[in-house]
Amino acid sequence: MLLNPIESMGKLSQRIQALSESQTIAMARRSRELQAQGIDIISLSLGEPDLNVAEHVKAAAKQAVDDNYSHYPPVAGYADLRKAISDKFKQQNGLDYSPEQIVVSTGAKQALANVVLSLVDPEDEVIILAPYWVSYLELVKLAEGKPIIVNSDISTDFKVTAAQLDNAITADTRLIMFSSPSNPTGSFYTKEELAAFAKVIARYPNVVVISDEIYEHIIFDGRHESLAQFPEIYEQVVTVNGVSKAYAMTGYRIGYMGAPLWIAKACDKMQGQFTSAASSIAQRATIAALATPQQDLDAMRDLFRTRRDLVLKLFSDVEGFRTNVPGGAFYLFPEVSALFGHSFNGHQVNDANNLCMYFLNECHVAMVSGEAFGAPGYVRLSYATSEDNLKEAIRRVRVGVEKLLHH
Repeated sequence: MLLNPIESMGKLSQRIQALSESQTIAMARRSRELQAQGIDIISLSLGEPDLNVAEHVKAAAKQAVDDNYSHYPPVAGYADLRKAISDKFKQQNGLDYSPEQIVVSTGAKQALANVVLSLVDPEDEVIILAPYWVSYLELVKLAEGKPIIVNSDISTDFKVTAAQLDNAITADTRLIMFSSPSNPTGSFYTKEELAAFAKVIARYPNVVVISDEIYEHIIFDGRHESLAQFPEIYEQVVTVNGVSKAYAMTGYRIGYMGAPLWIAKACDKMQGQFTSAASSIAQRATIAALATPQQDLDAMRDLFRTRRDLVLKLFSDVEGFRTNVPGGAFYLFPEVSALFGHSFNGHQVNDANNLCMYFLNECHVAMVSGEAFGAPGYVRLSYATSEDNLKEAIRRVRVGVEKLLHH
């Protein structure tokens, strides 16, 4: 008997079978497949700025090629880049990380993976504040840790309280993971809210916290605050950041962390076996990016604020979409359960996954189900695209909702 070609390839590991595909990447792939068929898809699925890299960053990358930065860099990154990141932490965040406490990685996602795989043993509990970025849960599963989800919803602006955090911590808790500003919600924690977290965390000295601050420069109302600023927990916090969002350098694949020295050394060791150093050319470009004038970052933030306000206005009269006002990042995370239980043109919508497929196939608009972020009943929309695209996408969604509810 001839075997199916896939079956004949043999058995996959339980590790890869347990791992879920990134829903943001999966939706982007499905969108590209439809686009290849000639269908006009407007994608609001990927968290990627539609801006181009600044000229001074491009020039630095080109110069690095000419200067023959073509050999293996140190695993944790070039010394002058780590110094630049150390200076950035001091000047912008008030955090004192020496260059030896910095590890540069192939994107912030690898920095997160380095920490999780370096700290988490099987059955260790990892607290994840929900809604969470899609990869947090999968990284914990990869490390065979036990995810403990602490939920929030639109009524609390998607923020967890210090009391909720305290109630979730046990003797088996090893790690806490969260982002501020948040992907997928755009919400961010104030200094007072983080101070309350710090009081809780300080009582559990064996617990480490990953503070994912990749969206720090995209805050519209108020200012970004880093968890590691509180001295009582400085030695328990790993601060993760990168250049993808603020500098529109997604394809350069540079992330970094500031961490207690023992964790930084462990992550250097881990990375040395997985990938070694990040791209030499991208590292040189990152030094230039970190020197970007503040007014350029402010201009980018103002652009996203304008788009946020536009999207909120356009959705204000779309039935079934309940929105809050995100204070940062470039996402809207509306509650859409009022649209469940309806059908149109052969599409039965019972949950957010069904709804996203309906919008993709019927309206030709791509978004991501909230289930991927630990929040069934919601969808995530990225407004990191042009105003024309946003207007047309939401027009299509409005028409699709009217068909779904009133056909």
